[in-house]
This record gives sequence, C-alpha cells and structure tokens, in this order.
Amino acid sequence: MHEHPLQRFFRSLRERPVFAWERYRQRDVLVIDHPLCQAVFSRQGAQLLHFQPRGQKPWLWCAAKWPHVGAIRGGVPVCWPWYGRHPSENAWPSHGWARLIDWKLLDSRSDEDGVHLHWQLQLCDWQVDLHADLGERMELRLSTEHQDSQPCQLSQALHAYWRIGDVGEVALSGLEGAQGYDQLSRAACQQEGELRVEGGCQRVFQHEGELQLKDHAWQRELRIDTGDSADTVVWHPGTRPLLGVSWDEVSEFVCVEAASGGTDSLCLAPGERAHLSLQAWVGA
Repeated sequence: MHEHPLQRFFRSLRERPVFAWERYRQRDVLVIDHPLCQAVFSRQGAQLLHFQPRGQKPWLWCAAKWPHVGAIRGGVPVCWPWYGRHPSENAWPSHGWARLIDWKLLDSRSDEDGVHLHWQLQLCDWQVDLHADLGERMELRLSTEHQDSQPCQLSQALHAYWRIGDVGEVALSGLEGAQGYDQLSRAACQQEGELRVEGGCQRVFQHEGELQLKDHAWQRELRIDTGDSADTVVWHPGTRPLLGVSWDEVSEFVCVEAASGGTDSLCLAPGERAHLSLQAWVGA
C-alpha cells in the first residue's frame, strides 16, 4: 500500500494549528489537523485532496506525481461549468475551468463536530460556492448562481477518487436496477447486482441517493450519497494507462461521482441557482 503523498504533513509529533497554509508542488495547500480528522485542500480548484478521520485509513486517493501546471489528479476535483469535454469548444480543457483556477477561502472555522469551510470562485457572470463540512463524515455542497442577463448551459460534477485497498476486491451496491449509459461500449445499460470495476468502467447512471462501496481488502464499507443529483458516474481506467500514474496507484482508487447536466445539460435562467452535493460516512 502506498502512503498518501499528503500524509507527510502529519508525520511530526509536534502539535499543529487546526488550519495552516503550506507550499507543496508549486501549489498553496491548506493543511487541516482537527481532533476528529486530518485533511488537505488545494487553493487551486478548492480541491479536497486528502481526508482521513482519526483512527481510520484515508478516504481519498491522490496521485503521487503532480504536473508543474494544470489539474491535480485525485481527491475531489470540482468539474465546472462543464464536465467531460466541452460540447462545442474542443480546445477548452476537459472538466471546465474551476479545477485550474485559484479560489478564495471566505471562511474556515472549527468546532467540536469538525471543520467548516467556504470557498468561492467568480468567473465572468457566474458565482460558484463550495461548502465543506469535515469530521467523522465528509460533506461537500456546490452551489452555482447564474448572474448573466441571458440563459446559459451548465454541467458539473464532484469527481471523487475514493481510496481503496485493491480495485479487484471492491464492489459497489445500491445501483441495482438503475438505468444508465456505458461510455466504453457506447450503449445503454442497466445494472444487475453489484458493480465491479476491475476491468475498467465508465458508466453514467440515472441515480440519486446512497451507495455502498464495499472494500474487502480493507474490510471497510463507505456509504456514499450523491444527493439529488441527476447522475451518478462510476469510473475506473482498467488497464488503460493514466499519464503520470503508475499501475500500482491505479489499483488503489475508484471514482464514484455526483454529477448533473451531463445527459441533459442544465439551462439556468438569469439569477437561477444549481446545486450539487456529495456525502460519505463509514457504514456499520
């Protein structure tokens, strides 16, 4: 098992403040050390890169190597204001601008339940806010307000990379009977039984609510709730190579994402808001 690259900040026995900014791989990262959990955010993308409740193994995976510039692979990237390829502009970056831009941290506080953060990004006629509550559980809430005078299209995702013991020993339940689209075979699909992803998976399900990620190698069950998002996306590259990521690392994650606007792009009227959420906790 590879150590999470950002656990390096927590090796020292000295007492740390709850919130501390550090410089790592040419990015500003916010290191969080609370009695209930440890976490790391990147200012770039307001990206939660590491989350680990006390006494547990890490919940999120992050690549050991980062590019000098560009998107960081791992954690929970905020894909916004589109995810996947842009529908009309081929030269624009996959998964939108939000994960490439520095966000403002408007609020960070702690209490006996954990830590609470509010990040914000204003881009052209859009405002997007990310609220994070971290403690024994993890909750992310994304809210977009369209401030233009004309309607505009939106798609978005909270693209979570969940840390696991071994991809060959995990199963995802809760999707039984869900209709979806298999982007590898380019065909409609319906899930029968538990979903296993060892050979590669890129499916978009019309599903909302709770799933169970059963990790037999780590003897852990993560409950993942994608809220009332229109889609739940399950992704793993299988044997396809990922740039800068070793095969050993690839076997240590699976993506289960909350998404909306992918199958039917959202059309926001002026002043209208769109919401997306992702929660996780350890099952009984």
